Amino acid sequence: MILRDNARSEEISGVVSFVGEDASGSFGILADHAHMLTSLVFGLARFRADSGPWRYLAMPGAILGFDDNILTLNTRRYLLGDEYGNMSRVLTEKLAEEEQSLSEIKRTLHHIETNVLKQMLEMNKAGARFHE
Repeated sequence: MILRDNARSEEISGVVSFVGEDASGSFGILADHAHMLTSLVFGLARFRADSGPWRYLAMPGAILGFDDNILTLNTRRYLLGDEYGNMSRVLTEKLAEEEQSLSEIKRTLHHIETNVLKQMLEMNKAGARFHE
């Protein structure tokens, strides 16, 4: 499995099982699964390497690709851990805060775009009056 976010890339060997969730619901992938591509939703995924314990992956959504027995996850950020309770808490606290900040940034950008368009329209009207 290859994990990639904005700051790093990490390879985890021997992954034999992965459980995640996309818009259609939860699903699992075992080693030797057919090719697939999907978009994971905000939340926790889990995976198991060889016969080890489940490990947990918190992320604000991701693009999952599985091809040639390699699972690749591309996301803005991910957190990796071994304890479900801790990862669940981290997900709800830290990643939810990041998502809130991102939403605020998007609202601000929308507000700026709206104001720029209004100013351009006013300038266009003023220019049309000037040429008359």
